Amino acid sequence: MERNVSSPHNSTSFPTLLPFNTTTDINTTVKPFSVFDGCDHQVEGILFDLTLQCINVVVGIPANILVIAILINNRKDPSTSDVFLGCLAFMDAYFGSMTPVIFLNLYHWQSKEVWSALKFSYGVKDTSGPLFLSCICLDRFIAVLFPILFGQLKPIKYRLSISVLVLCLTFAYSSAKMVGGLHNFEKVFTGEVLATFTWMVVCNVSILWALKKSRGVGKDEMHPMKKKAFKMVLSILCIIVCNYLPLVVLFPFEDYYSPDVFRCYVQPVGFAFLNISSTIQPLVYLSRLEKLPFLSDIKKWCSCVSAENKTPPAQNPPA
Repeated sequence: MERNVSSPHNSTSFPTLLPFNTTTDINTTVKPFSVFDGCDHQVEGILFDLTLQCINVVVGIPANILVIAILINNRKDPSTSDVFLGCLAFMDAYFGSMTPVIFLNLYHWQSKEVWSALKFSYGVKDTSGPLFLSCICLDRFIAVLFPILFGQLKPIKYRLSISVLVLCLTFAYSSAKMVGGLHNFEKVFTGEVLATFTWMVVCNVSILWALKKSRGVGKDEMHPMKKKAFKMVLSILCIIVCNYLPLVVLFPFEDYYSPDVFRCYVQPVGFAFLNISSTIQPLVYLSRLEKLPFLSDIKKWCSCVSAENKTPPAQNPPA
């Protein structure tokens, strides 16, 4: 079920090669390229996906840029997961910026070349989100369950190495999607989503269970740092369930749908929940912050300006 290859607004139709012994008219008209590919009259699922992608443009891009700015501002006292969060925010901002191009290509350009470039951005979204979220879960999993090992792996070089590996996998997958024509390539995405979803759920449930047990006998309150980690892991678990569960539930039952229903409705709706994660993920991160670093600076600047405006001008003494 390769995204945007078998899905309606992501497919390219090629004429089927005929056997040599087939008697047919040589001048048969070749089916023209269509960005909707057979779903021109069943566009409800596609428009639902694009509507959610519009939210990525209006809300998601500014939120991701703000996340990146906050991470840069906190670079002197970074969290171990900041590298993964920064890469994830950058990829989500890039994906959101492609939405206007998608609309232009659907209703104006209708270009096969532009669509090939858009397939690369879909490949980035398919791969970077699940993999970087898995890296964040792995980082929290080691920190909570194996603190001694976490102390040894705390240097940023390990996370930079993992990030480079994830980016290489992302660009390799996206390039293969853009080229197309690979046999059973859609199974790569299916396996990736199932594997990362299973890992993230098991990992986060294990972390939550360990943090709950760490209260100790007779203690009702959790340690502040562990409480902060608990909220972070719980928020990630909510993201996983909201954005990835529909794909896991719907896509394995492809054979139970008719080809048109699956291509025109099930796939766009399932991917819509994945696409909107470009907005949900940065908003969840921002909601966990006790205060925005730039907000306090703006308040200080505004208070200084208002104080200067209220100060009466000095009067010259009489001659």
